[in-house]
Amino acid sequence: MLEWEDEGLVVALRPYGEHDLIASLFTPSQGLRRGFVHGGQGRRLSPVWQVGHLLALHWRARTQGSLGTLNGELIRPIASLLLAEPLRLALLTAGCALLAEALAEGEPHERLYAALRIWLDALAEAPLEALSAAYVRWELLFLADLGFGLDLSRCALTGAETGLAYVSPRSGRAVTEEAGAPWREKLLPLPPFLAAAPEQAPAGGPVALAESLAGLRLTGHFLARSLFAAHHRPLPKARLDLYERLQSRITAPPAAGP
Repeated sequence: MLEWEDEGLVVALRPYGEHDLIASLFTPSQGLRRGFVHGGQGRRLSPVWQVGHLLALHWRARTQGSLGTLNGELIRPIASLLLAEPLRLALLTAGCALLAEALAEGEPHERLYAALRIWLDALAEAPLEALSAAYVRWELLFLADLGFGLDLSRCALTGAETGLAYVSPRSGRAVTEEAGAPWREKLLPLPPFLAAAPEQAPAGGPVALAESLAGLRLTGHFLARSLFAAHHRPLPKARLDLYERLQSRITAPPAAGP
């Protein structure tokens, strides 16, 4: 009998029959793992087994390579706490979708989980401007952890470490405003907060939402090209929805006063 215990974030659920589930979890020591949840769609367990909830897990299987059975106890119902905060919830579900659809099962990503866990702890209460910027930094870390890191530390053409304003959509390397001027229409804008702290773990102060939107455009380009296009798949819908929600938030007219 094989078994392990760990905490984990529920990142995807698939119904199995009328009452059961196949769940995908992201854990610190096991990476992405899947398992069979008896009664996961039932009245007692369905409030626990929700995408975006953090659980204490026990996985057991008879043989190596088999699906295994999962039992879980709720640590924190993160997604349920965000039902009245659609943009915060969109950040969470976008991250879950990337984890569920891009990671290979059984490969530990301890650094990625540690950064995510810090961000999850702040998700319900930290300013949205700080959370959005931290999420973009986490996507940069996601790319780096899977072998597709961007080099935002210096200019690819001049070697300069200041004045960085663009990123090459092919090489993923930064370019200064002056050096990139002849090709500016073909380059991706580099938001100032990423030029100052590339691949930083989710932390730091608030950043204008428009900068985070530009960051999502940047990371989205490389997520789509490096991770999903190679398998002839688009970016996850939840990730596309996040971009649209943030864009709508920025362009929405201010609320009228009393």
